[in-house]
Amino acid sequence: MAEPPIDSVLKELHGDLCRKYKLHGSKVQQIWRTLSQDQRSCAMRAGAAEGVVLKHALDSSLGNVCKFIPEWNLRDISAPSSDFFLDLLKHRATTSLAEQYINGINGRAGDHEYITEMMRTHNLHYVNSSMDCYTLFLQSHTYGHSYKILKDDDIVLAALAPAIRAELCVPQPIGELILMRQLYMCQLLNIMIEDVLDIGSTSRVQQKRPQKSTRSMSAALSNLTIAQTKSVKVELPVLILSASDRKSFLDEYLRLICTEPVVLTYNVNVWFFSRPELVADERGRTLPAHTDRYISSAFLEAIHSAVNAAAIWNYISRLLELLRGATQKSHRATLLQEISNICHLEYIRAQSALRKHVSTGTGSRWFRRISNTPDNRLVMKGNPELLTRENPQLHYLLRLCQPETSASKAVHWIQKLDDLHRSHPSERKALQGREADSLCDLAIIVSLIQSLSLIVKLPAFSRKKGQNFVTRAVELGAELDQIKTEIDLTDFATPIDNLLEPGMAENALKALDQCILENMGTKVGFLYEDMIKDCISRLEEKVIEDKASHQAAAGFVSSLSGTTTQPREVRVQERRQKEKTRPAHSSIYEITPSAQRSVEDVETTESMQPLIVKSATAETFYTLFSKSEARGSIPWTAFEAAMADLGFSIIPEYGSVYTFAPPANFGLQKSIKLHRPHQSHIEGHRLLFLASRLYRNYGWTKSSFQVA
Repeated sequence: MAEPPIDSVLKELHGDLCRKYKLHGSKVQQIWRTLSQDQRSCAMRAGAAEGVVLKHALDSSLGNVCKFIPEWNLRDISAPSSDFFLDLLKHRATTSLAEQYINGINGRAGDHEYITEMMRTHNLHYVNSSMDCYTLFLQSHTYGHSYKILKDDDIVLAALAPAIRAELCVPQPIGELILMRQLYMCQLLNIMIEDVLDIGSTSRVQQKRPQKSTRSMSAALSNLTIAQTKSVKVELPVLILSASDRKSFLDEYLRLICTEPVVLTYNVNVWFFSRPELVADERGRTLPAHTDRYISSAFLEAIHSAVNAAAIWNYISRLLELLRGATQKSHRATLLQEISNICHLEYIRAQSALRKHVSTGTGSRWFRRISNTPDNRLVMKGNPELLTRENPQLHYLLRLCQPETSASKAVHWIQKLDDLHRSHPSERKALQGREADSLCDLAIIVSLIQSLSLIVKLPAFSRKKGQNFVTRAVELGAELDQIKTEIDLTDFATPIDNLLEPGMAENALKALDQCILENMGTKVGFLYEDMIKDCISRLEEKVIEDKASHQAAAGFVSSLSGTTTQPREVRVQERRQKEKTRPAHSSIYEITPSAQRSVEDVETTESMQPLIVKSATAETFYTLFSKSEARGSIPWTAFEAAMADLGFSIIPEYGSVYTFAPPANFGLQKSIKLHRPHQSHIEGHRLLFLASRLYRNYGWTKSSFQVA
């Protein structure tokens, strides 16, 4: 995909600013007038690179910044009782770019006059200029366009003479500097609106948003351990339980994304700030981070990724259950090929997610974006082996990101990471949270593939056989990608943290589901639920046919080689017909609140006798089940101690994964697998998720614990 010119990006950012001001302008004014000078300064620094802002208009410590946007300085904007910021915001958000070109705030010079003065008096100049190239600043769609005169210079210049005399057509070096000034101001004001809303919100936790912190935002692993001894086999029933637990984990996480705005907001931020457009291309160019056009697609990707992962593990669990009961050779052969292919699909999905997060995180300098490709494809630069001594952790991560690293090869690099984390625990803390999460997802599927390979003869991935689920899943993903441009959630998710305000997350989810229903014929939950049911049904029907006709194994496998691809219009029409006759019930992957779910969620546990515990244990669970937005954090060791006080056995499995098994006299004999945070503290949306899992498994709430 070609890089958009600066005038195109500017118009987009200005459109974002106008929309934000229309939605939130009055609220920003109200909040700003209540802020102290320190709070105003903090808001400015929060959106600046490394938190550095001009101290005053003549501050030259940041180089040419004072020549481009001197008004963006702490002295003028953060001064007590000053409305300078509000005046600047109103001017930039309520007037056109063409008006700003001519007139400035409160009678000051417009952008054209300001830049030409800086060029004349402060030696400001544009480096990469072209001869015979001019930029137009007319009040039209051509605003900011640059044109190069290729021939007939005199004729062209004569035609442009009126615009040149009116100073609405200028040499490109001047034009580029004017556009850069306007772009910088638009981007700063877009960010500032978000920060002011964040500071003044009474319905969200006051903490740094994920995208503005270089520290870990969440945790998914402390270390990774794959089975080191090939002779150690895990029996199929154990693998079925593990896959089922993974399915439950993802089902619950999807439910939490769709019911807890803080979890949804975190995930949308993660997707928004890990998109490939933020990776430098072959010419070193990146697109602005704060462009609202990507918010709606990031929202869709966050939801689709959660539904897709839950559906894949649901299907893996179902296949493993079918394998346990399969006795006929042909039946087992078909199931094993289907299992191999779905595991390969999940491995590719997890590896792609890791590559996305590493390329925009700790490994950003090692990736390059190919700008002329539709999907902004990323390629790795250089040889990761050069990092073996200098940065071994990044070396291993980059190896895992390489497309040629298969699941079997990934075992080696994950083990290397595990050894490194054991010998240097501080290394794992250097990972960003989203990198840690995706690394854990990759390790889980690699572990399953390795364990399966030890107990059955798992065939290689095939593009011809066992495509029952894979082909449909890929087609469905492509269909959802096509409607990204149809989705507009800016009224609810601009800025992204606006999802934390009452009703915004719920309305955004409803709007997304409605858009998918209109464009694809049914809701996103049923798209995947119907696909799983159909795939399982086809497998079961084929077993019956095979038994009846005594077909050979080869014939059985080949008959499930794939599905006939229908035109998109036909698929949509069939879904709409099915939607009309569908019983009134929610999908297992429902993304909008439903009456059924609401009833389920308010079930009480009044009949359960309180658990008598130590005061420290009670304090841990009180914090965990707190309804307050600011829940604080819980050390992992404190949580382990609290579970041990209840009699639970704590069994370490592969690295960050621990099984908590209840005592024999416990009412519910159901173990739970949890991931130890790599920062050794459970906080933020992780607290919500852990509390939700404990409630779902054991019915615990804050009132379930009583101090002895």
